[in-house]
Amino acid sequence: MPEGGILTSPIDTATIPVAPATSPDPVSTSAPRRWWALAVIALTQLVVVLDGTIVNIALPAAQQDLGLTDIERQWVVTAYALVFGALLLLGGRVADFWGRKRAFIVGMIGFGAASLYGGLAQGATDLIIARGLQGLFAALLAPAALALLTVTFPFGRDRNTAFAVYGAVAGSGAAVGLLLGGFLTEFTSWRWCLLVNLIFVAVAVIVGAVVLEESKAPGRGRLDVWGAVTVTLGFGSLVYGFTLAEAGWLRADTLGFLAGGVLLLALFVWIESRVAHPLLPLRVVMHRVRAGAYLIQAIIGSVLIGTTLYMTLHLQLVLGMAPLMAGLATVVMTVSTLVVVPVFTRLLAVSGPRPLMVGGPLLAAAGMVWLGRITADGNYVTQMLPGLILLGAGIGITFVPLQNLALIGVAPADAGAASATVNASMQLGGSVGLSLFALVAASATATAQSAGEGISASLAAGYGLVFTSAAIALLVAAAVAFICIRGTKEGLMPSHA
Repeated sequence: MPEGGILTSPIDTATIPVAPATSPDPVSTSAPRRWWALAVIALTQLVVVLDGTIVNIALPAAQQDLGLTDIERQWVVTAYALVFGALLLLGGRVADFWGRKRAFIVGMIGFGAASLYGGLAQGATDLIIARGLQGLFAALLAPAALALLTVTFPFGRDRNTAFAVYGAVAGSGAAVGLLLGGFLTEFTSWRWCLLVNLIFVAVAVIVGAVVLEESKAPGRGRLDVWGAVTVTLGFGSLVYGFTLAEAGWLRADTLGFLAGGVLLLALFVWIESRVAHPLLPLRVVMHRVRAGAYLIQAIIGSVLIGTTLYMTLHLQLVLGMAPLMAGLATVVMTVSTLVVVPVFTRLLAVSGPRPLMVGGPLLAAAGMVWLGRITADGNYVTQMLPGLILLGAGIGITFVPLQNLALIGVAPADAGAASATVNASMQLGGSVGLSLFALVAASATATAQSAGEGISASLAAGYGLVFTSAAIALLVAAAVAFICIRGTKEGLMPSHA
């Protein structure tokens, strides 16, 4: 039976449609306003992604100012990614039936309020709660924004361009956060890494209220309460279990939370297969190409969110750079991404998505292998710069078709849920990546110290193994793309466009 224009037979599920039979209904937006809408949506994605990393570079200063422990320092990053990822599916479904523009505006305002709270934090508890609240409201606005992009650009060349822009922002936002965080920390205060969001929020709310058109799923959907409870608790339990693993994989609490998370997620899938109005319609993720795209998105998220923390720590704690210099040192990754995106957006129309989805992660993995060679007595130019260039280029190439593949052929009623799944894959991958890479770094650092290495050398050993582990993850992403991604250029650019 057709599902969003894609047949679900064993053969046809491996292909991308030439022209979806049921394309998401385009909103009645004039051409100029469509591009203004894209600008607002891209700005939203920038805020969401950079807030995953902007505090990273400010963490040493915030830790000293507020007296954070190392565990509390990690939770400042993890709280945002965890709450964001765990609530995204719920946020996407709320946006579908409440109204995507309305959800976008409310989410933006709430995000600004949480940022103000965090910027005025007086202790670790305040800061961690504020980051969690940022994640909560981001879980409402992010899927709403991506769903609006999906219905504003339903097909054709404009859709390819719009998603390439969105992908470029998603791929470069982490590095932009590091640069902006370094500038604000050095010349103002670490608190402005949160307060600066008020500027972005004001622009997005004012312009978005004018240029965005309301869009919602047809009918009056009922909220899948049990699905929301099980998926939220399941993801939360799983990620928390990974954070506990640093103290020991065989501890009762570690195993308990990990097992509980797996069981809750299995229960969630069972519920979704039986309720009339599921939080995540399984037809969204059962398609082979989209499933592959979601898995690749999760791996990219684990790498981008999970490793940028250790890039900044190495630059500041090992190489002794000031926050601004550390931010500038990572901007080359953003430049590399922005350079390759327009080139490979044009190439996509010739090659189709598969070569980019395989080659991008391979190039990024080469960059991570280079970064894995860092030492305490090395220097930025020879040990980090080439790796950052390769990493940025690989991420940019991957993101050119990735967001489009994750959403193509989705029925209008499922646009919010599918958009939420895209973002959830990224953020939950980042949460798991943060936890696992923290475990890798701590283990390698402790091993080096026990072997008599100095503090700087031990830290470099830990960070280097994190980057090598990320390279392995990217190789897995390339393998997933090779197996799952099918289709030609016509799948992303219908002939009638």
